[in-house]
Amino acid sequence: MPGFRWLGVTAALTMALITAGTLRSQGQQPAARLTSQGAQGSLAVGGQIANSPPRSLYQTRQIHDPNGTGKFYMGREIAQVMGPGGIAWLDRPEREDEEHPAMVIDTLGLRGGDVVADLGAGSGYFTFRIAPKVGKTGRVLAVEIQNEMLETIRRRATALKVTNVEEVKGSETDPKLPVRGVDIVLMVDVYHELVYPYEVMTKVRKALKPGGRVVFVEYRKEDPRVAIKEVHKMSVEQLEKEMRVVGLAHVRTVETLPSQHIVVFEK
Repeated sequence: MPGFRWLGVTAALTMALITAGTLRSQGQQPAARLTSQGAQGSLAVGGQIANSPPRSLYQTRQIHDPNGTGKFYMGREIAQVMGPGGIAWLDRPEREDEEHPAMVIDTLGLRGGDVVADLGAGSGYFTFRIAPKVGKTGRVLAVEIQNEMLETIRRRATALKVTNVEEVKGSETDPKLPVRGVDIVLMVDVYHELVYPYEVMTKVRKALKPGGRVVFVEYRKEDPRVAIKEVHKMSVEQLEKEMRVVGLAHVRTVETLPSQHIVVFEK
């Protein structure tokens, strides 16, 4: 009968939790984590979603793409980071036609007073396009780990007399965003280069306000015609897999750009 079956499941879950607690108190760990959705799912506890990180976060391989780092996360090789020498490429005039930044910003649905984190802001290409959209009561947090990029943003803010842009010096594991203080986190051609994607995205999730969104713009890995090095592309499927483990849900994908996806996630 269904009632007896539920009682049996409850008893089994209780015993599993008791066993896990006993093992921890003895300095051991249970062989597998029991969850409500199977070995790779998440367990809802007190209305919160407790997501388990992949058992082995990162692997290093000797044989790998020459444009990659040899470090792999969830089956994907992490790409090499673009340094300050790439500023000219980031600011190239052709980028307007190739990437349609205005269309990306329209997709964000910005409102006056929004707090937007441009994570991996580079030279501020998107930062200074977002700033007028959020108005004087809003803020753009231009997050970078490279001092040369931050200095470029600082000089441009001064030259343009923009007062609602704030430079944020992040680290490889922490973007240094305020907890529950950000409406939108935008990452344009950045995520695939993160050295520690699990750690960064865990912090990003904590930074989101209720209903906050993370918006990725990445070159389509699914399309072999996109003339970008393979490790600098991301598929929607891979993004979904990697966001699932940090507690972010896929909301929608916009495919109106010539070569890139706009992929939106939220808590």
